[in-house]
Parts: sequence; structure tokens; C-alpha cells
Amino acid sequence: PLTPLGIEVLDGRELSPTLCSGLRSSALQLWNQAVIQPVKLSPLCAAGMNAAVRATVRVGIYTGAKVYFVHEGYQGLVDGGDNIKPATWESVSMMLQLGGTVIGSARCMDFKEKWGRLKAACNLVKLGITNLCVIGGDGSLTGANQFRTEWSELLADLIKQGKITAEEAKRSSHLNIVGMVGSIDNDFCGTDMTIGTDSALHRIIEVVDAITTTAQSHQRTFILEVMGRHCGYLALVTALACGADWVFIPEMPPEENWEEHLCKRLIAQRERGSRLNVIIMAEGAQDRKQKPITCDQVKNLVSKKLGFDTRSTILGHVQRGGTPSAFDRILGSRMGVEAVMALLEATPETPACVVSLSGNMAIRLPLMECVQVTKDVTVAMAEGRFEDAVNLRGKSFQNNWNTYKMLAHVNPPEVKSNINIAIVNVGAPCAGMNAAVRSAVRAGLIQGHQMLAIHDGFDGLANGQIEPITWAQVGGWTGKGGSNLGTKRNLPGKNIEQISLNIAKFNIHSLIIIGVFGCCKTTREKYEELCIPMVVIPATVSNNVPGSDFSIGADTALNTITTTCDRIKQSAAGTKRRVFIIETMGGYCGYLATMAGLSSGADAAYIYEEPFHIHDLELNVMHLIEKMKTSVKRGLILRNSNANDNYTTQFLYNLYSEEGKGTFDCRMNILGHMQQGGTPTPFDRNFGTKMGAKSVMWLTDKLKECYRHGRIFANTPDSACVLGMKKRSLIFQPLASLKDDTDFEHRIPKTEWWLKLRPILKILARYEAVEIDTSEVAAMEHIIKKTGEIKGGKI
Repeated sequence: PLTPLGIEVLDGRELSPTLCSGLRSSALQLWNQAVIQPVKLSPLCAAGMNAAVRATVRVGIYTGAKVYFVHEGYQGLVDGGDNIKPATWESVSMMLQLGGTVIGSARCMDFKEKWGRLKAACNLVKLGITNLCVIGGDGSLTGANQFRTEWSELLADLIKQGKITAEEAKRSSHLNIVGMVGSIDNDFCGTDMTIGTDSALHRIIEVVDAITTTAQSHQRTFILEVMGRHCGYLALVTALACGADWVFIPEMPPEENWEEHLCKRLIAQRERGSRLNVIIMAEGAQDRKQKPITCDQVKNLVSKKLGFDTRSTILGHVQRGGTPSAFDRILGSRMGVEAVMALLEATPETPACVVSLSGNMAIRLPLMECVQVTKDVTVAMAEGRFEDAVNLRGKSFQNNWNTYKMLAHVNPPEVKSNINIAIVNVGAPCAGMNAAVRSAVRAGLIQGHQMLAIHDGFDGLANGQIEPITWAQVGGWTGKGGSNLGTKRNLPGKNIEQISLNIAKFNIHSLIIIGVFGCCKTTREKYEELCIPMVVIPATVSNNVPGSDFSIGADTALNTITTTCDRIKQSAAGTKRRVFIIETMGGYCGYLATMAGLSSGADAAYIYEEPFHIHDLELNVMHLIEKMKTSVKRGLILRNSNANDNYTTQFLYNLYSEEGKGTFDCRMNILGHMQQGGTPTPFDRNFGTKMGAKSVMWLTDKLKECYRHGRIFANTPDSACVLGMKKRSLIFQPLASLKDDTDFEHRIPKTEWWLKLRPILKILARYEAVEIDTSEVAAMEHIIKKTGEIKGGKI
């Protein structure tokens, strides 16, 4: 099934010269004959697909093309008629916050037959559509590739049947295909994330949080089945994000005699003081003999053998519904842009490609090679090669699995290491801090270390507010927002001497600092007590820590802002001719304003990193005045809190109110500290969990290196590091090495990857003469042996 869109060059209209400045001349020549039709192929919907449709339509129109919707998937292609309609800029307005797909999707048996594909080809030729943008799963994308492969044969048959002329066939001599993967299971190899997965995790975690409160009250065991017939990604990440006691995934079935091990695990958790047990199951859970493991089977085992009050819940299609998360909206938008770029550059020799996410980059990969690796996973599971299946899923899946095993399936050793590792939260509280503390504590205990909790930040370290923290004390922390340890903004500063004394007094051998930019400065020259291994885990809603593309807490804040903007836009849509000015947090870092602008469909986002002047403000006002003449009579302007000293939020409100008189009125909102609160998103829980565990493993190795003559001494640059996410990897970088890339005055990195996305925001808001260059190079695992380096595109 599919949900199609198409693009056709308008007669007598040229492509945007600025946008297309980097295109090859051959691509330009082909584009002058082409029509692009984005198509949603999947029979099942995933939140975020509308963002992809919106971006494809608007970027296509922006380049001077005509875009078509194909309603009801492949069935719409086969049936033609009113199922294939032109799309306009306004027709995709207010789509970002909608789940599912507004252009529909349906299973289509006709398209599997050649006569059905003949009808579809005839409909496309008659409309001059020779480019398809397809959103679906691997089966749907494979069908699209087959359609492309036999295109010449289909045209020949249509000529023989007299349904098209030779001239029409010549104009439509080849069909270009580009795919985007829409699947909540995240089961497509070659991309880190598929559209809809993050939103599904949001729905699952909402249910888990609700279930755990009643489970804890009644001391129950809950079994939760999530989707994933052939892929355990949702189950695995959910287990990490909620600290589940056991997880069943199809890629790695439990060992023989798992029933006994499961019962021992549940009993051990109760003996440690836990009042509940949580078991997560993928829909396709199986044992080593590939026999299905069901919810009822596990429920009966636990209730009969252990006597625990046990309940089971099968989530079903609730996981597919609801409002898309901010991540899925941005992912869909970026993929839609890249998909149009791919079609613009396509030649008859270009193989069908799929737009993928590699770290923070949108890239293109050969479609059928990705499909083949995806099928290889299924084959590996069928043949009992479960380790291979996990490896084929990619490094992210492997890391999730290894982290889960360490935190949930390994008991602390009886022999202790005599190492004391302290944990402190620094800066403003943010969602995900507690998840990082929990995993760090448990990973440390598993290594045999004593874990120490420092309360109230560096002030607490100076005042001696330090105490041991146990396995049971951090139970249930992954889902709690803020900082259970307490945190303060104050940095060591004048308390540095007292801090050094307490490090010696409490015999602290290494330190984990979960927090903000300022804690990245450290000095060991004067105080020998500070010569211990240290690691900084970035945790701030501002996402401004050098050395990391993401910080714990930023995703939760972004989703909070996006949800608020949705409600504000709805208010503006009902009132008509209203513009809202919204101020976000972030200090001098414009990450939140920019990404919220993308996820909420803002008309502009003012940030410090991109200076703006009165002429820019004038252009923005005129843009909104023109917009009010269309059917979309609302506006949304975002401003980062420290974007400009003089052009304040109040100033912008006054300016827009004055200049918009008679055309629109204005309202102003300063979101404030609500952006720091709330329960952590699945991303922040998972991110914090992996960061905490990885930091302890690194410190354990570093402590062995620094142990000399019965004491710990570490003063080399690589013994004080920031643990950051760079593209696809979690890496440790010495604090000293980050100085050159740091603007200490404004507390931001000098290079910020997300600035490349700002032109997309402007294009989707319909500003003219915007230049965009998202050229990227990435070497994708799984496919590297066949394709080598994969390059992105440039418009």
C-alpha cells in the first residue's frame, strides 16, 4: 500500500536559482522533463509521516515543481482519477501535529499483479509524473523498486495496448524512486531511526509510567507486550527506559531454562526492596527453538511458581497513534527535503535510494542493499544465528542490548574493589539526570565499587553532603524528572579548597559530573586532591556543552516547547490573523528555538548564532503580512532568550504589533521554567542510561591505569573528559582539547551541527532566495562493503 505525492515542473517556470545552485547540469536537464510524486506506501501508519509529506510538497513547490498527492497508497495509483490530486503550499498547513497520514494508506493486492502496475503506470504517464517519493516499509519500498525496474516494459505494453502514445512514452522514459522508511518498529537496516519509532516510544512510556504507579502500590508484576514482530527495538529501548527486570526480543531469545532464571531475577529484585516487577515483551518474542513466548505463558509462570499478583497488557495499535514527537517531525522534515534533493539529482542510471539517518546526518543509501540486509536479519534469526542478528541490527542496537544486560542481568560481586566513585549533579535540573545517576550507580556496584551520592551540586561537595547510595535507592529513577540528588548552579569557584579537602576526607577516587557547560573547566595545578579521573556527562536543556551533539534534557525540553506551540497555533488558527511571539530557553545557544521552529512549523526563529538586523525584522513582518492574504492566517515566531540584547521579546512583540495593525494582532508568551520540568522523554531516559553506564566503565579502566603505589593519581589531560555523542558514537574527549572549540564568554561551542538545518526552516516557511547545503559523507555499517562512502546531496 502507498500514500503518494508527485511533483511536476510548472510550464514556463524556472527552478529557484539559489536553491539549485549546486545541481549537476544533467540533473537540471532531466528535471525540466520530470514530475515528482511522493508516495506513502506502508499499509500501517506511523506518526511523523505528515511531516515528511509536508516537507516534500513544500520543497518541491519551492524549486518550481508541481506536486501531487496520491491518496490511499498503491490503490490510489492503480485507481487513478480523484486519488491523484495536485498539492498546494496551503494544503499541507497544520499537518505537523497530526498522527497517521492525511493522504491515506491502504493495502493493495492489485499492485502486486502486473495488470495493476500497468494501470498505475498509465495513470502516471498521463499526468507526466516520472518521480515517486515513497514512504513505507521494506516490502513497500521493494515493490516500488520493482515498479521502477520494469518501467520500460510497462511503457512498451501500454503502447501496444494503445493506452499511451509513443510521444507520451518518450516523455516518461524513466521512473525515479526515492524512499523514506515509515515504521514504528525501527526494523530497517541502514538507518538509525525510522519515522514513527520515537513517537511510538512516547506512547509506550506513557503507559509504562501509568502502569508502574499501580504496580508499585499493589506490589504487582506487570507484563507489557509491545509491537515488534521481527524486531525487538521498541521492547529493548522500553526496557532500558523504564528499568525493566526482563525483556524478551526476537533477535536474542533467552537461554535454555530461562523460566528458572526469570523467577530468580524477580525474587532478587523483591529482596532488594523493589515493590514491583516489570517485564517487557516484543510481539515476536521466541525461545531458542523459535517457539513463540506469549504474555499468558509468562503470566502463568510468574503467578503459579512465585505466587506474585501478575497482570499483563498488550498495547496494540495505540502505539501507532497520537501526536508525533518533536524528533519524528524533524526527522520527517529532513528526510522529505533530502528526498526531493535526491530526485532533483537523479539520472536514468541512478539506482533507487532510501533516505536514512546516520547520527545527525540525513544521507542516501542504495535502497535494495538496505532491504537485503534487513532480510538478512530475518534469515539469521530463522537459522538460529542470534548473535549475527543482533550485529546486523547495527551498533546502536548492540549498545542498547549490552547496556541492558549489564544493568539487569548481572549481580554485584561479593568481592569489592575498594574504589569510591562519587556522582554530582551541577547546573539547572533537567529531565534525564536521574536516569544517568541510576545507571551509573548500578554499573558501579556491578563492578564492585562503592558509589557515593553528592547532594546539592558543588555546594554539597564543599559542605560534605556526601553519602553512600545503594542499588535499591535508585530504583524507579529513570522516569523521574529533575534531580533527586539536588543540584545548584554554583561552580567550584571560591569553594575549591574545601572541595579538595572533602575529596580527600571521603576518599573519593573518581568523580562523575552530570551537568552544564561551566563544569567543563577544571584545574589541578594547585590541588593534588583533584588529580583523580573525572568525566562530565552533558545535561542541560540548552544543549550547549562542547564535545557533544546532544545533552541530556534537551529532548524533553524540545517536546515541551513543541506541545505548547501546537496549542498556541491552534488558538491562532481559531482566532485568525494572529501572530504569536514565543521566547524559549537556551541562553546564547539557539538549539531549542531552531529545532522547535522546525517541529512546530514556525515562520522565524531568532537566535544569537545567526545575527539579525532591522532589515531582517522588516522582511519577517512583510512575510507575515503576505501570509495573511492566503488561507493560512496565523503566524508563529520563536526567539531564543539571549538572541539579541536590544531586540528583546518585548521589542519584537511591540514591533510586530505596530507593523501588523489592520492585518494581524500579536500575543507574547515566555515559556520559562516549564521547559525544565516534566517526565523525561524516552530519548533522554535511554541516553542518560547509556551515558551513566559508559562513564563508569571508562572510569574503571582509567582507575587501573592511574593506580600507583597504593594510591590514585591522575593529572594527564585524558583523565578528565567529556563523554559526548558525536554523530553516531559516544566518545570521551579531554576537557583541554575542547578549549579551541569553545566560546567561553557565551558558553556555547564554536561549531554547532544543527545550524545546517536553519535554511530548511526558512524554506518550509516560504522565504525566498535561501541557500541550503546539506552535503554529508557517511560510511554506513552493514552496507559499507558494498557501497563505500555514501554522500548526501547539495541544493
